[in-house]
This record gives sequence, structure tokens and C-alpha cells, in this order.
Amino acid sequence: MLLSTIVRSCPIVNHSRHPFFHLNRSLRSSKPLSSLSSTHHHHHPMVSLLVATTSDPASINPANALLAMPGWQPGPHFQDDMKSFVNEGLRVLLHGKSIVVEDYLDTRWEEVTGEVVDEVIFLSKHTAASNKPALTVHPIGVPHLREGDVPPQGGKPGWAALPNPRIGPWIRLLKNIAQAHNLVPEFEITLEATHHGPMTNKPTMFLEIGSTEDYWKRQDAAQVMAQVEWTVIRSQNFCFNL
Repeated sequence: MLLSTIVRSCPIVNHSRHPFFHLNRSLRSSKPLSSLSSTHHHHHPMVSLLVATTSDPASINPANALLAMPGWQPGPHFQDDMKSFVNEGLRVLLHGKSIVVEDYLDTRWEEVTGEVVDEVIFLSKHTAASNKPALTVHPIGVPHLREGDVPPQGGKPGWAALPNPRIGPWIRLLKNIAQAHNLVPEFEITLEATHHGPMTNKPTMFLEIGSTEDYWKRQDAAQVMAQVEWTVIRSQNFCFNL
């Protein structure tokens, strides 16, 4: 019931036609804004790029749970130290580094594959002083840092990624699925503030499991995160064109 409500509440909007999308991209592009605005990608498939790292159990465990679902195929060769997998409109990219250090994976994926990345989703651990268990969703960037500051977790001072417009629907779906798996009230479902990288050009969000190593390794939390992503794959109208 909740999923159908969320689906109906999501407007179908192509963010690539939004003026702020092109303004953000123009800050990192040598092309003039006018040429960006007139660029169309109708002949290329638009895909969602989900990124996980093998160095973080809160990242690789949900990714592995998702990849255990039916329909996955090996993806294109991206680079030697990364693996990719494809399933309908979703691309999973696995690497072994910190989740915040591989900048512009969206642009690099487009250059290698010819596909157009519509959004980027990162899986990661969450840390908090409270050490309380939490499942979080948040945009990324370090707009609070000034020129000359050294970002402790990636990004560039003053920079913020375009927030993924599906953050709202996803956090509602996350809460619904977490409740169905009896993780609530043990786990708090939270919308977190932005505070780290990596840098991207496309709308981006992080999905995180927190807040200590014991919780990062929780397979039931990993299954919930995977189920959120799987539900979206199986519901192609779930704001997929945002």
C-alpha cells in the first residue's frame, strides 16, 4: 500500500532538462551552458549507478544481497580493479577503495560505456557519536568548507552534489521495509546532513548502515537495504525517470 502511494506521489521529471542540473554541470565542463542545454541523449539508455566497496561490510553486504537477486549479468569492463553488474536499468559497480575517494564515477562510466547515468547511489557505513543503530539516507558534498580547507572525507571545499530527487520516496520506502523486517524501533531511520564526498556530476545519495562495526555487519540490515533497491528495480515507474 505504501509503495503504491509513493509511486503515485512521484512526478515523472527528466532532471537533465532542469536548468539547475545544467548550471551545476557547467561549473565542471568546458562546454558553454547553451550547448549543455541543447544536448539530448534519446539514443542512449539512462541508467542508475549503484557503487559499493569491498572494504566496508555495510557497503558490500547490501550489494551482495542485491546481486543474489535474479536477473544479474556481468557488466562491461570498467577498469581492472573494479567489477560491474547489470540488471535492467541498474548498474552495480564494486571497488576496493574507500567509498569517498573515487571521484566522478558517473562521468567515467558514461565515457567507458556510452550509457547516460541518471543518478548515483552509494552504499556505506554510518558513524555517529551516539553509536546508536541507524539506517540513513543523505545527499553529499562539503559546502560548509572554505577554500584552503582539507576535506577529511573527500569532495572539494564549497562543493555539493545535486541531491537525488528520490531521497524522500526512498527514505519512506526504507522505513516501510525496515518495519516489515522488525528492525524498527531498534534501528532509527534518519535523513542525514551532507558532509563528505566523493565528487559526482549527477544527482546523488548515500544509503548507510550505522553506527558501529557490529551494526555494519548486520545481515538483516543489509537485506533491508538490498530490498529497497530491489523494490525500485522491480517497480520501473518508481520515480525512475526523475
